[in-house]
Amino acid sequence: MVKPRTFAIRTFGCQMNEHDSERLAGLLVADGLVAAANDAEADVVVLNTCTIRENADLKLYSALGQLKALKESRPGMQIAVGGCMAQKDRGSILERANWVDVVFGTHNLAAAPSLLRRSASEGPLMEILDAPDPVTSRDMAPALYAARELGFAAWMTIQTGCDNTCAYCIVPSVRGGEISRPMGDLLAEASMLATSGVTEITVLGQNVNSYGRDITGRRPLFAELLRALGEVDGIERVRFTSPHPKDLRPETIRAMAETPNVCNQLHLPLQSGSNRVLAAMRRGYRVERYVEKLEAARAAIPDLAVTTDLIVGFPGESDREFDETLEVVAACEFDLAYTFIFSPREGTRAAQMGDSFVASEVIKERFERLKDVTDRSALRGHRARVGLREEVLVEGPSRRNDQMLSGRTRQGKLIHFPVSDAPLRAGSLASVDVTYGAPYYLLGELHEVLRAPRHKVRVPLLSS
Repeated sequence: MVKPRTFAIRTFGCQMNEHDSERLAGLLVADGLVAAANDAEADVVVLNTCTIRENADLKLYSALGQLKALKESRPGMQIAVGGCMAQKDRGSILERANWVDVVFGTHNLAAAPSLLRRSASEGPLMEILDAPDPVTSRDMAPALYAARELGFAAWMTIQTGCDNTCAYCIVPSVRGGEISRPMGDLLAEASMLATSGVTEITVLGQNVNSYGRDITGRRPLFAELLRALGEVDGIERVRFTSPHPKDLRPETIRAMAETPNVCNQLHLPLQSGSNRVLAAMRRGYRVERYVEKLEAARAAIPDLAVTTDLIVGFPGESDREFDETLEVVAACEFDLAYTFIFSPREGTRAAQMGDSFVASEVIKERFERLKDVTDRSALRGHRARVGLREEVLVEGPSRRNDQMLSGRTRQGKLIHFPVSDAPLRAGSLASVDVTYGAPYYLLGELHEVLRAPRHKVRVPLLSS
């Protein structure tokens, strides 16, 4: 009997890339490969790349350098590079790393298995589409979802691409304009996921609350989608990321408030608290409008957790403008803030603003001041939850302490609690009493197991 070839996927970047890796793993499984425990044991290693995060190219070529030595010791091993960096850099990857076998872009992920097969006899191959293939970009077959890392939770992409023109962002260049999937396809996928034991779905898109605008030609359909997903039997939690503040509409807020299965969690990227900087970023809203929408969401949705994104050191940001950001962030009392140091991306408007780049030492000092403000808000919010009883979806043992279990509340907050005498597997639902609050997590004690897991064990993936 011929031993099947094995594969490993290493993922860089955002949730969209993580979901693409799940889909790719499913394609490879469907092509007869099996998952390996690590790179060293894999016959095929795929790097699913990001170009948004800082030093993305450095991380890619560092990983490829490590794999070169491994490949030299393992005849027949193949290396593939996909994702946003592959879409952007194209042929230069094969020029800089001639030991790579396959390069494929964001629009032709489905072609990866056939490219790997062809490369075994034809040599290095590159295939980059500039727009999605209308056939292969349709919904993936249900078999692909056997490759999810967490069997009880699933990503679901509702749109690809982005129609916004944020000055710092390369996404429209590497993923194209917005294309929404038909709602019927999404609901069918959600039902299939529920049948397989998934109880939590996270909806993905570059700008989820504009979903469906390209279908209707005018009006987005995101509120209707949220309500429909909330009615899928077996799906207990629905989350989404990321919305754009300028497109957060009243009907979406009402859908969140009125659909019990939609979690009381909202990620609303602010990016800056300065109106001038927001205009330079081409964000399409002012601080006052952002705060107005945030207040409307909090008024309508009980116990709403709000997280945000913030960029420090955008070109031209003055000391006073940064102080404005500190003031707005303190007033908003975010539950968590993802703070990023500005990093120019070739091909964006901001990359051409070199004359007004902020000095690195100034950015570092600002970053620490901003972190202090966001951490204080998060700590106050978490301490206020001590004494509450939370519904927790168990994710498994804590990464740092195998005597503790970790899970997520409906607000998306990470909570750790001691292992109980009764087995409590990943995917279980439990009620946990909060006993302690830190800036980034909660501690608690198990009160009651509400239900057992409903899923089967899934294939592990690698992350970077």
